[in-house]
Amino acid sequence: MIDNSTRKKLFASKLATPLRLADSVSHEIATALFDGRIPPGDALPSEAEIATDFGVSKPIAREALRQLAAAGLISTQQGKVARAKALNGEPFERIYGYAVRSSLQRLQEANEMRRVIETGIARLAAERQDKDGLATMERALADMARGLGDPDAFTEADIMFHHGLALATGNTMIRVQMEGMRSVQREVSELFSRRANRTEADWNATLNRHRTIFKAIHDGNADLAEQSIVVHYEAADVASFEVAEKLRLKAEPEE
Repeated sequence: MIDNSTRKKLFASKLATPLRLADSVSHEIATALFDGRIPPGDALPSEAEIATDFGVSKPIAREALRQLAAAGLISTQQGKVARAKALNGEPFERIYGYAVRSSLQRLQEANEMRRVIETGIARLAAERQDKDGLATMERALADMARGLGDPDAFTEADIMFHHGLALATGNTMIRVQMEGMRSVQREVSELFSRRANRTEADWNATLNRHRTIFKAIHDGNADLAEQSIVVHYEAADVASFEVAEKLRLKAEPEE
């Protein structure tokens, strides 16, 4: 038998929203996760306790937890308590990853989305200049310089740089969105690096475009930061999508 008399109250006692019961329960639990009442790593109440708190059945509580796990907000494992997860872009990354590998059109659409989003991010980063973000970008530039000519190392440094760009805004939701776009960035960066004719000068040009972005943000020049992102995408898109198209044609069966 559960003793609720000494347990800390985490959720509202009544469901105020006219949603399906499981949706309402998951919404209330998500609110507790987002406002810090249940920090990352902490255990959630059991299904039975959640059911009691909200006045619903255990299957409803179970469905609410399933929804939260699918959204990447909690981790669940059979026979163990559910635990809160740190907010991250994992669910977006999974969806975008499926999309960009499905067709060239979806890859182009996803990268267009990145370009639109990152121009605004670069501007905000230049205005706010969060120290953690600037430090991450600077480390990424050093890794890029060491990884010139190595597609795998350069791709990881590239992803770190854009993560730092998001961190420089000081905005948690922007950081999550950028994490979600990692699968798009990885696909484009790997395509870009697969070009057989990629020269040392070309590798350095890519590095220098990132240095220009960093300097604009470091100097607080929002206009230049935004313009530099546009220039970077104009250079990267053409080459990477040319490779993608060649790979698509190569994979198509001959008539």
